[in-house]
Amino acid sequence: MGPSRIDMLHGPLLRPLFNFAIPVAMIGILQQLFNTTDIFILGRFVGTAALSAVSNDIPIIGILVTLFIGVSLGSNVVIARYMGGRKYRAASVAIHTTLVLAALIGIGFTVLGEMLVTPVIHYMDVPPEVIDDAELYLRVFLLGMPGMVMYDFVSAIYRSYGNVRTPLLALLLAGICNAVADIIVVSLGWGLLGVVGTTVAANYVGPVLLLRLLRYGHGVLHIYPGAFHLNKADVKEILRIGIPAGLQGMVFNVANMIIQAAINNQGAEAMAASGVSLVMELNTYPFIIAFGQAITTFTGQNNGAGNEKRSHEVAYYGTLLSFGFTAVMTVVALLLSRLFLQFFGLDEEAVELGVTRLYLIVGFYFLCTIYESLSASMRGFGHSLAPAIAMTIGICMTRVVWIYTICEMYPSFTMIMYCYPVSWLAADILIGAMYWRMRMRLKRRMAIA
Repeated sequence: MGPSRIDMLHGPLLRPLFNFAIPVAMIGILQQLFNTTDIFILGRFVGTAALSAVSNDIPIIGILVTLFIGVSLGSNVVIARYMGGRKYRAASVAIHTTLVLAALIGIGFTVLGEMLVTPVIHYMDVPPEVIDDAELYLRVFLLGMPGMVMYDFVSAIYRSYGNVRTPLLALLLAGICNAVADIIVVSLGWGLLGVVGTTVAANYVGPVLLLRLLRYGHGVLHIYPGAFHLNKADVKEILRIGIPAGLQGMVFNVANMIIQAAINNQGAEAMAASGVSLVMELNTYPFIIAFGQAITTFTGQNNGAGNEKRSHEVAYYGTLLSFGFTAVMTVVALLLSRLFLQFFGLDEEAVELGVTRLYLIVGFYFLCTIYESLSASMRGFGHSLAPAIAMTIGICMTRVVWIYTICEMYPSFTMIMYCYPVSWLAADILIGAMYWRMRMRLKRRMAIA
């Protein structure tokens, strides 16, 4: 076993889960760093209008990113099962299928996205003074979508094998390229177009590096030019697991678009405060997602190996790790919240609004660890639809109802923010009930066997 590969099938679980999750979290943060860098550069050197324009695009970009990450989890689970069951030939077929599928999805959604940019921007009630910049940024950003999709799917291949270090290093190099290029284009006076153009180019750096390593890899992690095709059985299973997970994240962000429209009605200060606060949120939440992905991958391998007892232990220890790590991270984030907001050049009124948002969102992140961990365990067992439905009802519907009822009666920025912890609590209850039901079914099945 190579030094960069984590053994998921043997020994204690706490350390391997932690060692898997942290690099995955750093990957999520580095992916967000692309937008963070854009927001910082635009806010500091281009202007508030450009910053507000990009802030309105973040929920839209989030819809696409979460969709692709969710679908890529299907590949993660399928390949991890084959690896856990030592079915290496089948794993190789699934890897080549994954790469073809990623290319088709990336190109297809780029074309579809370009067709929908204008109606989506108008639906969000983007203020007239920033609507042109918001549309320009999103149209150019979509050109990098195939690179983003390919990176997510190739990273899933590496994770299913227990290698999380290589995707992290590839994305780190891409992030450095993006930051340096942003500074160069701003110094040349290329403004918003130059900044988003460098982000598009950087989105292709990571997948190109990872694919090159796969081309010259060894064993199962080796791609052969003549082996690329779509295996129908693998495609069906990848999509069966991945589509519900992707739609879950997509609907999640549709609800956030409705919230963003409500925030827009609060004025420019609220928009700027939310845009900058979202940067901190998007750079802390990846740790929660990462522990979930660790749970999914470990569960997939152990389930493939026929070790159901260890699969449930993965959920237990993974949830504990996620909860404890998130609690510490939350305290640090809230202590630094005011300085963070001031660093982005916000005025005092916007800073106060930003602090309110962070306390009501980051301050309740501990609720997210429960539904993320339990739904991740269910996906590792191949049950992806049930948690997706629970999340749609518990989070998305709760937020929509809150915005159109409570916030209509008591319109304020603070009341809008309360929809987040309320929806997370609802999701915990629903996911917890579904996870318990799944465990009882598995126990009865083992008793019969």
